[in-house]
Amino acid sequence: MAASDDLLSDELRVDTDNLYREDTVTDLRAASIRRMIPITIDGSDDPSREIRYVGDTTLMTQMGPLPVQFLIEAASLAEACEKFPAGVREAVERLNERAKEMAREEASRIVVPSGMPPEAAGGMPGGVPGSSKLVLK
Repeated sequence: MAASDDLLSDELRVDTDNLYREDTVTDLRAASIRRMIPITIDGSDDPSREIRYVGDTTLMTQMGPLPVQFLIEAASLAEACEKFPAGVREAVERLNERAKEMAREEASRIVVPSGMPPEAAGGMPGGVPGSSKLVLK
């Protein structure tokens, strides 16, 4: 067995103290809620841990379908259904913030030395003198 196979087998161990049975509830339109029921290694319910609810939907955007998943803090399925719309909004806000952050990081990687003529930087000749200078602070 190669060293990479050993690494994979170590990473792929099942955490037997953190097992859940999954039930899915849907309105057949846009909302799906996964109820994650804690279980023990023998498959019986584990009452020492709380049930978790995970919201799941797909939003249609200009770029195509966008899957959205989010944890719902709820004590019951009824409460999870009630909190679903707010959970979608919060998840989309987090996705938007992350996209903006990634765009800022990508933009900061584009650096053109201030003394380089536009032709050398791949720009078109002509234009306003000095307009090719990009200074990042």
